[in-house]
Amino acid sequence: MQASDAHGAASAPDSGPPSAPDARESASFLRSASTLVLVAAGAGLFAVAFRASLAAAYRGVFHATNVLDAIRALPAWLRIVVPALGGLAAGILSNRRAARQGVGNVMEAVALGRVHLSVVATAWRAMASWMAIATGMSIGREGPLIEFGASLGATISRATELPIETTRVLVSAGTAAGFAAAYNTPFAALLFVVETMAGIVALDVVLAAMVAIVIGTTITRAVVGGGPIYGLRAFALGSPVELLLYGLVGVLAALTAAVFKRMLDWSERLWRVTRLGKPWTPMLGGLVVGVIAVFVPEVVGNGYEPLHLVLDQRLGLVVMASLLVLKMVATSASVGSGVPGGVFTPTLLVGGVFGALCGQAFAALGFIAPASFTSYALAGMAATTAASIHAPLTAAVMIFELSGDYPMALPLLFATAVATLLSRALGSESVYMAELRRRGIGWTLTLDGRLVERR
Repeated sequence: MQASDAHGAASAPDSGPPSAPDARESASFLRSASTLVLVAAGAGLFAVAFRASLAAAYRGVFHATNVLDAIRALPAWLRIVVPALGGLAAGILSNRRAARQGVGNVMEAVALGRVHLSVVATAWRAMASWMAIATGMSIGREGPLIEFGASLGATISRATELPIETTRVLVSAGTAAGFAAAYNTPFAALLFVVETMAGIVALDVVLAAMVAIVIGTTITRAVVGGGPIYGLRAFALGSPVELLLYGLVGVLAALTAAVFKRMLDWSERLWRVTRLGKPWTPMLGGLVVGVIAVFVPEVVGNGYEPLHLVLDQRLGLVVMASLLVLKMVATSASVGSGVPGGVFTPTLLVGGVFGALCGQAFAALGFIAPASFTSYALAGMAATTAASIHAPLTAAVMIFELSGDYPMALPLLFATAVATLLSRALGSESVYMAELRRRGIGWTLTLDGRLVERR
């Protein structure tokens, strides 16, 4: 006979087998946890393989260590031909599957949970991106890494028949793991998912993304190495008054980002007007990049190598001024022509060059010490990125992780906040939200939640 409590109700037995609902909940938890680990590990391993295969291609084909050195070593006519052939190959590969996926689709899958992300279609797009990046077209490698992590999460979730809410969480986790593996910035990866992908703070998404980031980053660091991808440097804030200059960088960065986004939009419309379609428009996009590379080879690739040169103060004023404009042109030609890839890393270069030019101007006017102008390259990177994707925390924390210098925290936060506020005041949307708007969908975030808009 069971003992009763003071109110006469029978107390629960001290031990016994779990009830059927408890057993089902435990099994569901274990299944969700195992799929999360699988998605994160898959995204991390894919990122390692993607980066390693690019490095192997540069060594084996071009006898160089990176895309910039590879293109620089070519004669002028091959600088034109190689990106054009890469664009042609990318156009053929990305045209194999009709599904048109991108970061905008990932956003829609996370936010609304209704987009069918295909890992097969993503694999074709990743191969197309690989060909374009290997041959010097101006796109970022973060695009295929994010898309693969997200589509892997969706595919595994469907295969294991997980509910739609769990699928959305796994897509977010795969996105986070891909971003972290691309940049080796775990905190920024988490904020990217929260600010850009989800748009709201959902604890399920945050926790899953945190676990996935740890796994993806650990795999990448074990193979590629740890530390900031742009190296350890020491930057500092000269005085509190100097914050005003960083605020001015934020203002100008918002205008630069607006011009860049407008160029991306114009380029896409221009290629659409030609009615050539794939693979010919990507080939012509590569041709544009190649012609520019004859005169300014620093425009090729995602911008990683020339950004190192900017931060090391190894580029002259004329080269940087030319690179600021021509990198936007080359990226617009690449992305607008239909080559799958990201614009995040090229935006970092545009912002870094812009910020460095601002720093040089401030130094010439006597506002700052000449040696400290590269601190403004970091602020330009963060502010331009924030104005482009409307994710100020992601941009500030990412550049903080890349620099590893705590005194830069306040300038980065201030510059990104100013840039994002002005970008929104000008009516300029995030590049990812603009992609969704072109497909007739979008949403506005308020304190009451997400207001979905359709056209």
